[in-house]
Amino acid sequence: MAVTVENAEDLTRAPGASVTPDTLPSDLDITDLVIGGGAEAKTRDTVQVQYQGIRVSDGGEFDSSWSRGGAPVEFPLGQVIDGFKLGISGMREGGRRILVVPPHQGYGDQGVPPVIPAGAHLVFVVDLVKVN
Repeated sequence: MAVTVENAEDLTRAPGASVTPDTLPSDLDITDLVIGGGAEAKTRDTVQVQYQGIRVSDGGEFDSSWSRGGAPVEFPLGQVIDGFKLGISGMREGGRRILVVPPHQGYGDQGVPPVIPAGAHLVFVVDLVKVN
């Protein structure tokens, strides 16, 4: 699977991710675009992130903090989908990462209709803004 990201290293601008779904991973796939130098996120932490979410099936954006005004979103890392929890854990503040999330580490067989279909592979571009 190929993921390309406009503004890949410019964390002041929204990423523009696009996907070419050829071979889909069976487990979480993590690619660092920018390695941050700040605090490291752990599953017990609350984090602030900017993100863009893309459906692999049609390449469409289903959610983005950038599209909703650009303010970071805050959440306890231990209370989100496994793809986010495992994909953001170990990341450092100031970093940008691509997460390719298979269904069993995302929203599974139920999906989140009508936005995320059942059994969907998802791609997230995540910027770790702050670890609390």
